[in-house]
Amino acid sequence: MVGDAGADEAGIIPGCSVFISYSRADLARARPVIALLEGAGFDVWWDGRLEGGENYLVTTETALESADCVLVLWSQTSVASHWVRDEAQRGRERGCLVPLSLDGTMAPLGFRQFQLLDITGWSGDPAASEAARIIAAVRNRAGGAEAAPSGLTIAPATLAPPPKPGVALSRRTALIGGTGLAVVAVLAGGWATGLFAPSAAGAVSMVVLPFANRTGDAGNAWFSDGISGELRAVLVRNPRLRVAAPTSSAALVGEDDFAIGRKLGVDHILRGTVQRDAERVRVAAELVEIEGGLVRWAESYDRALADVFALQSEIAETVALSLVAEIASEDEARSSIAQQVAIGGTNVLPAYEAFMRGHAFYRLSSGIESDRQALAEFDAAIAADPTYAAAHAMRATMLASIANAADTAAEVRSANAASIASAKRAIALEERLAQGHLALAFALNNGQLDRAAALPHYQAAERLAPGDGDVLRNVAIFYSYGAEQAPAAKAIAKALELDPLNPRAFRTAGFVALLGRDYPAVIRHMERALALNPELVSAHFAIANARLMQGDAAGALAAAKQERAPVFALTATAIAAHKLGDKAAADAALAEIIADYAGAGLYQLAQVRAQRGETAAALELLDQAFAARDPGLLFARNDPLLDPLRGEQALTDLLSKLGS
Repeated sequence: MVGDAGADEAGIIPGCSVFISYSRADLARARPVIALLEGAGFDVWWDGRLEGGENYLVTTETALESADCVLVLWSQTSVASHWVRDEAQRGRERGCLVPLSLDGTMAPLGFRQFQLLDITGWSGDPAASEAARIIAAVRNRAGGAEAAPSGLTIAPATLAPPPKPGVALSRRTALIGGTGLAVVAVLAGGWATGLFAPSAAGAVSMVVLPFANRTGDAGNAWFSDGISGELRAVLVRNPRLRVAAPTSSAALVGEDDFAIGRKLGVDHILRGTVQRDAERVRVAAELVEIEGGLVRWAESYDRALADVFALQSEIAETVALSLVAEIASEDEARSSIAQQVAIGGTNVLPAYEAFMRGHAFYRLSSGIESDRQALAEFDAAIAADPTYAAAHAMRATMLASIANAADTAAEVRSANAASIASAKRAIALEERLAQGHLALAFALNNGQLDRAAALPHYQAAERLAPGDGDVLRNVAIFYSYGAEQAPAAKAIAKALELDPLNPRAFRTAGFVALLGRDYPAVIRHMERALALNPELVSAHFAIANARLMQGDAAGALAAAKQERAPVFALTATAIAAHKLGDKAAADAALAEIIADYAGAGLYQLAQVRAQRGETAAALELLDQAFAARDPGLLFARNDPLLDPLRGEQALTDLLSKLGS
């Protein structure tokens, strides 16, 4: 254990002293750090060692000036403390500063050129990896042992020496005039001066984490979330970056930023905070290497609210340039920046704000009501700026979702027609907008069962957004409906690489495997999806299908009982009970589907009839489903539940009408 290592074993010079600067409000979080260092053999000074009657200022200054290392514990409280800042300033001047973050708070301006160790998730356990990192950082700065603990690599405590004149990372100094061109010239100097080292891995990966809302009003989270979302949407267009999606899932609950980055399999995180009022916006952002906690770039901005568009572009350019510099030449980096320019956007602030509120409802995805609220906000964005292509695309997306949940055929037709019109308008305004092509493809495919018309738009979305996990997920399921499974497997593999914590991505992977007849993979992917989101619908249904195809009717019935969507639970139950010879249970489930889902469950009824050997009835239901444009029919070509109908001319004719 780290805390039990002797001074010689840990490589600590006898008498090595550490001054700890912190806010008294953080004492409970500071104590484990103090205990860790004392247990490792350091002579630790903190204000708890002051004796009654001592002169506080004289004693503190003496300890500060004589310490071999000044350890600063940054937090939301301590960054506002003049005492802590003064002590940190002296540690910096003496060249012995080691900064830690207790709660993920960034160091204040003037201290961001130092490696910041984020110990947000540390429990205080001296055997944890965070403890080893703290000891190694302090030892390294204080001139201790040369070797780090086994298996641990410690980066230097600071970045390269201060930039030469003309080479600065500060956006505030580089962009005095507010133009994004200055930063290109500034960062280009980094190649000549060696400011950015090449990456041994030859790839640059990152995640844009949701920016923290610091407005004091939780109701304004849509604005901070929207800024980080817009940054990701721009950066994902850069062909030199692999931008993962920070998907909300059970796997991330309670995790710190660095743990999230590791789970997503990326090398860097972009994080920040946002404050705003009626007239101004303040954004603090930093780009951090996950291993070692090295801050690659950090800056704070205070701008007029109307300048938020230029601000987002500036941040995205700076981040991309600092990362692409690792693997590409100056010309290649500039070319990649040109490709990530935002498209389909707006310069009208009310439209932008309505769009971000709409996205907040879209991400909520709690049912038809949140979909309608999102639609209302996208309508408001379009009213404020009729040329806002991205808003038209999201309007189309929400209309398609509403159509999918509609109760009547008339409402389905109306919503689908409106979705197609909005998507076409988005593409007319900006043909390079992947979301517009994706929305149109979905409406044509799911709403009209027109695969031939949908295909070029899915292909366009894939071509325009090859690094967007959501686009690839939708493309994968489309391909899985067709005769060739290889494109589906390729697209979903890439989607999972980009979005490895997204339960919907694993659910899609499960259905791709089901239609590809890989039943062990169905179960594996769906179980992973459910581990990330136990409330996910249709995942247990897919597992039940796989169990049925494996000859395990009892396992299928058990999975059916866990399915949250009633129509899918009843379908799997009717089939599994029939296989088990429980006629009463099978008939009861079938009767319930007929009673409750006669119009919306035509395809599911056909699946049940086919598995019961009722061929004529199953084929008649499939004809009715086609007339109603039931999107369930998209499964028909590769659905194993329809295998008893293979060879029937009526099914062959139906598949011909659906297209390849």
